[in-house]
Amino acid sequence: MNHNTTSKTASLLAEINQYSAHNYHPLPVIIEKGEGVWVWDVDGNRYMDMLSAYSALNQGHRHPVILAAARAQLDKLTLTSRAFHNDQMGPFLKTLCEATGFERALPMNTGMEAVETAIKMVRKWGYTIKGVPDNQAEIIVCENNFHGRTTTIAGFSSEAQYRDGFGPFTPGFKCIPYGDAEALAAAINKNTVGFLVEPLQGEGGVVVPPDGFISKARELCSQHSVALMADEIQTGLGRTGRLFCCDWEKVRPDVLIVGKALGGGVYPISAAIADAELMDVFTPGDHGSTFGGNPLAAAIGRAALSVILDEKLPERSDQLGTWFIDKLRAIDSPHIEEIRGKGLMIGVVIKESSGKARPFCEALQKKGILAKETHHQVIRFAPPLTITQTELAFALEQIQQVLST
Repeated sequence: MNHNTTSKTASLLAEINQYSAHNYHPLPVIIEKGEGVWVWDVDGNRYMDMLSAYSALNQGHRHPVILAAARAQLDKLTLTSRAFHNDQMGPFLKTLCEATGFERALPMNTGMEAVETAIKMVRKWGYTIKGVPDNQAEIIVCENNFHGRTTTIAGFSSEAQYRDGFGPFTPGFKCIPYGDAEALAAAINKNTVGFLVEPLQGEGGVVVPPDGFISKARELCSQHSVALMADEIQTGLGRTGRLFCCDWEKVRPDVLIVGKALGGGVYPISAAIADAELMDVFTPGDHGSTFGGNPLAAAIGRAALSVILDEKLPERSDQLGTWFIDKLRAIDSPHIEEIRGKGLMIGVVIKESSGKARPFCEALQKKGILAKETHHQVIRFAPPLTITQTELAFALEQIQQVLST
């Protein structure tokens, strides 16, 4: 099944190239329609979406329950700002808090806004509750992290490209090797207010930490009165085979950061979630967002959560992911260094001797599979959690053909 492009694709690519900032390097496909795990390009070629907009589409493209909620709300009210209350935010935040087991949630729009919210929250908690001297608060982060792209977040990235040309950066962050509990213990001091960590690094190349790392981090944070901040923007809401990736080690963080799939692929919605002790450090005027918690977002977010829970998507991800990882590991390929991941968040590491992962992604595109490289050597597979085993078997067949030759 070869997917060929025509002059329609070429002319649209030329237009994008002329008018768009060159801050992405997408595959040369122009999608115009999507349903479930499938998308169609402007030339009518059909592809399986094996990226899910970096896990924002856990429920699949255009899920009918989420679309119905969006349409109903569009006919009533879309925005009030937080100057006034709206009738959708309370029910949405109640659903979110009950699903996650926390007392409070602060809704924002993008993932990095929720990360910034968490940073501000734990710093203020550090000063007002823990008693850290003014402007001395430290937050520990991990090498290879990806928490977003604001200047503060870029400043504590260990990726040179994310930092190059964007300084000076915000102080107050300390970086340790990912998965190293001893390094975490050594980095904590009396001014440490938080440890910000992805329980599985997605953008960093689908890197799974050693077993017990997250639970050891929980233990250390509790021992030293440090807020454990779990960035579950990509890993959360069913992606790794549990509702949250921290659930694999039965760990409850102090701050849970969610985004992406919270909007069901329909609208940008994120949240920082915590108990009152942390969240109540915010007073009116401390922090906010014009669009955060708007009625359209709240209606969509509530529906997006209901789909994840009602359709048991974490359980599906666990079962199908286990099957898929086993099948990928059985491929006889001269190119595969390693297969890693949890649930339906899977990285296929390409040997450096076989070149970069990008050409393999381009070859998959020609066979109707859309996946994207990350960190040069890794092909990431993260299909919608609504995918069937038959559809995954189709993907596997194409992947096998591309990686076996």
